[in-house]
Amino acid sequence: MSQAKGDRRERELVNELDAAGFAVMRAPASGSATERELPDVLAGDGEVFYAIEAKSSAGDPIYLTGEEVEALIFFAQNFGAKPRIGVRFDREDWYFFHPGDLHVTDGGNYRVKKETAIAEGTDFDEFVGRSEKVTLEEVGDGGDGPDEEILRVLNAVKQDVMDVEEAAELLE
Repeated sequence: MSQAKGDRRERELVNELDAAGFAVMRAPASGSATERELPDVLAGDGEVFYAIEAKSSAGDPIYLTGEEVEALIFFAQNFGAKPRIGVRFDREDWYFFHPGDLHVTDGGNYRVKKETAIAEGTDFDEFVGRSEKVTLEEVGDGGDGPDEEILRVLNAVKQDVMDVEEAAELLE
């Protein structure tokens, strides 16, 4: 991916965070403008502060070197921010990961596949506090299990003992 496209994606992330109410700053030419490794983006809303390494890809897996991730963690700890890896694949939204949640390759680098980002990443709305992810397992933990009367009615429909209209009337 070209540097220009990467810069454009970083500016996009800055604008989205700004629109979500965060004070945000993009580190100019992070990684090359100084001998100190800086994150790509710093963002905070008065309660939570993030140091973000932003990466984008057309669809191939995104790789980060072990040094990039170590530098992010070091900076975030010293700055008092939470380290996050922000990834964006073409035609997808931003997804965020704590560095400890990334796949580590045999060579000590880090990898994020598009499928992993979508399935396991924190989406933008959850990242900025506008929503909260609920998994199917959590939905299934709704107490003592399904209502026995509802199960009996559904089972009767399944066994053709009761038609759907009768079942609907009973369940209203």
